[in-house]
Amino acid sequence: MRLTGKTAIVTGAASGIGRAVALRFLAEGARVAGFDIDGAGLNETRALSGVTGTFIPVTCDLTDQSQTEQAVSYAIEHLHRLDIVFNGAGASGRRWGDGPVDACTIKGWQQTLEVNLTSVFLVCRATLPHLLAANGGSIINLSSVLGMVGGDADFATHAYAAAKAGIIGLSRAMAVYYAPHRVRVNVIAPGLIATPMSRRAQESERIRQRLAHLQPLTGAMGVPDDVAGAAVYLASDDAAFVTGVVLPVDGGWTAW
Repeated sequence: MRLTGKTAIVTGAASGIGRAVALRFLAEGARVAGFDIDGAGLNETRALSGVTGTFIPVTCDLTDQSQTEQAVSYAIEHLHRLDIVFNGAGASGRRWGDGPVDACTIKGWQQTLEVNLTSVFLVCRATLPHLLAANGGSIINLSSVLGMVGGDADFATHAYAAAKAGIIGLSRAMAVYYAPHRVRVNVIAPGLIATPMSRRAQESERIRQRLAHLQPLTGAMGVPDDVAGAAVYLASDDAAFVTGVVLPVDGGWTAW
């Protein structure tokens, strides 16, 4: 129960990594407001949470400044304070035209950065006053191994890579600036994790055959709980002296 008495906002809580983080935070004793554009998925997360804690579903579009600010205000009204922010909302940009730079559409570029990077900025902007008022807290932003290393033809979504690299740069700048205020800002960079967002990779025989090389620790995809465990550590007092860290949870991908 490492998060007993703490309150958290978790974005992307309707599925995948965000859902796993919300459920683990609840299991560790926190009260959680879950943000997502998928209201039905948030209700499923609430149902899965059982009686382990308080889960407040908040349906919103995190690329919209007004909706984000209203969602944070609603969460604070119910949580009364804020200790932890986990920014897990994001999406692959392939549906909008993301790809290699010479093929990436303008819509693909702009929409992918909005969903994956601007949303993180807007949530941080709206929540920081509350963390500062609480005399500190923890922000954990979800990046990707593709924000750290180049991806070949199987992972050629360059707007997504730019957004995830931007999360790292933003987080490290925030870590330094807000350290005197006892606000810790850290990043988790997952490899291939079996979530609804990675369905294309899960269904690709070629990528499955590459996993022994890409993620040699297991030769398989990770699961959302692998990331949730890292998030609990960074959110807890066990990481009280940790800020500005980029923690890969990637089965060895970035160790090459």
